Amino acid sequence: MSQEFYSKLEKLLKKDSRFVDREGDLLKSNVIDAAYKADKKLVELLLFQREFKSKFFSKIKDVLVFNINNFVGYIQDKNFLADSHTKYRNKIGLNIGGKFLNERKEVTLVWPFKDCVLEGGMTKEDEKRKEIFFNEILAQDEIDKLFAPKVLTNWERYTQKGRERLKELKRDKDGIIRENLIIKGNNLLALHSLKQQFQNKVKLIYIDPPYNTGGDANIFTYNNNFNHSTWLTFIKNRLEIANDLLRKDGFIAITIDHNELFYLGELADEVFGRENRIGIVSIVVKPEGRQFSKFFSASNEFMLVYAKDINLASLENVIIDEKNKEKFDRNDERGNYKLRQYINYNNPEISGRALVSILCK
Repeated sequence: MSQEFYSKLEKLLKKDSRFVDREGDLLKSNVIDAAYKADKKLVELLLFQREFKSKFFSKIKDVLVFNINNFVGYIQDKNFLADSHTKYRNKIGLNIGGKFLNERKEVTLVWPFKDCVLEGGMTKEDEKRKEIFFNEILAQDEIDKLFAPKVLTNWERYTQKGRERLKELKRDKDGIIRENLIIKGNNLLALHSLKQQFQNKVKLIYIDPPYNTGGDANIFTYNNNFNHSTWLTFIKNRLEIANDLLRKDGFIAITIDHNELFYLGELADEVFGRENRIGIVSIVVKPEGRQFSKFFSASNEFMLVYAKDINLASLENVIIDEKNKEKFDRNDERGNYKLRQYINYNNPEISGRALVSILCK
């Protein structure tokens, strides 16, 4: 294939900001990942020019089919984006067939039904039903219907005077909703219903998924006894749409306990990128520990925090109410902070937990 063809292809792909790094170079791994997902924006981009349409699509009974493997082969070709000085640039890492692992996606978390969409029951009635797995390839029509925006009914507005029937949502001049919304229902359907309005616009997403403890499901308002593969598919579907909603400087925080911590972390690394993992926060929920534990009596849970793009992420503008702000009575070059006592079992007069809190400017 001529270098002119490769140059045209590179120029076209760079029109999508998802495929370009901060230096303006094409992110081949992002392109390949989008291709394997049959990303709609990528497909539309390739259909834009006749040359690429004829090269990467086949017509079967008046239907155009995206030749994914053919396209990926061109992207992975050594002549595409060949560097005249060195093909390795500044990268160091494990390599297979001339491609780094983060480009080839060899290291992923794999489980049964990963290539499926699970609606996931949210009520006690749903706990009794058999969950249906829609394969991403074989059941595309069913998935399209599942993800299509749903009509939300029985709107109410909460005011100082109480609840009132809602006739119209407050919107800005661009038609964007400017109200706080509480939506009751299946979270997967709700998130996809919000996608058209809020894609790439959300600054922070907090999710508290079922912990998959295997305990009594009746203590939860949704099904909490998924088997492991079902639970992973359930979470994957929701993390993917959450990633679509986040804006470039956005964050997502996910709470979990020790039962699924490691698998959730691997899955979140795959969806959001390991390089965008900010940290794992330990949350003390029961200092004395849970009762009836066979081995260790856990006193904490965890919160995984990821940035959409760690290069754009910032936690400096933390808002603290005036009452708490007064407690931060010390100051250094980083801002205001407060001191708390540390644990010392040899001195009963000293108690508490080690903590230095920083109030950033």
